[in-house]
Amino acid sequence: MFFIDPSQMIFPDPRNYHPVGGLMACGGDLSPERLWLAYRLGLFPWFNPGEEIMWWCPDPRFVLFPSELKVSKSMRKILRNDEFTVTENQCFEQVMRCCMTAPRKDQDGTWISEELIESFVTLHREGKALSVEVWKAGELVGGFYGVIVNRIFCGESMFSKVSNASKAGFITFVAKNFARFDLIDCQIHSEHLESLGARMISKKDYLERLYQES
Repeated sequence: MFFIDPSQMIFPDPRNYHPVGGLMACGGDLSPERLWLAYRLGLFPWFNPGEEIMWWCPDPRFVLFPSELKVSKSMRKILRNDEFTVTENQCFEQVMRCCMTAPRKDQDGTWISEELIESFVTLHREGKALSVEVWKAGELVGGFYGVIVNRIFCGESMFSKVSNASKAGFITFVAKNFARFDLIDCQIHSEHLESLGARMISKKDYLERLYQES
C-alpha cells in the first residue's frame, strides 16, 4: 500500500501501479491542489466517514461516451413535456450538500465532508469543476457535480429527490455538451448509469484518453 505524506504533493503513477481493486494510495489531505493533481492523474477520493483518505483508479473504469447515450421512450416523453428545468453552475455548493445528505443504498454515511466541499468549491471558482442542477416548480430536485480535465468530465456524485430528476439532468447535460466532452467518467458501475449507456473500459484505455489531452 502506498501511503501519502501530507507534506508531499505526490501520488503513485497509475500507469505503472496496478493494485487489486484499484486502491492506489491512502493518506494525504483533501486540499484543492491535491484533488486537482489526483484527477489529472486519473485518481479520485472515496472513503467512509472516519477512515483514512483513500485514492482510487479502478480497472476497469466505468465511463459513458456521449455518442452512446441511451434515452428511453419514457424519458424522451418526460424531456419533451419539460417536466424539469436543467441549469449549470447555479448553486454548486448546494448541489454538493444535497449529494452529501442523499440516502445511498447499502451505505451508512458519505465521503463528502466539509473539507471536501470547501476544496471543490475552490476548484469550481477556478473553473475546474461544475455542477448541474435540476429544478421542478422552482425547487432543486436533482443534480450532480464533477471535475473537468481537458475533454473529460469526471462525475463525482449525484442526487435525486423525485423520480427521473437525475436522469433528466444527466441526459440534458450530455446532449448539451456533446462537442465539449469526449468522455464522461462515471468511475464505478451503477445500474442507473448503465441504463443510460455507460460501460466498462480498461484503465489503460481511460488513462490514455485522459493524458493525450494534457
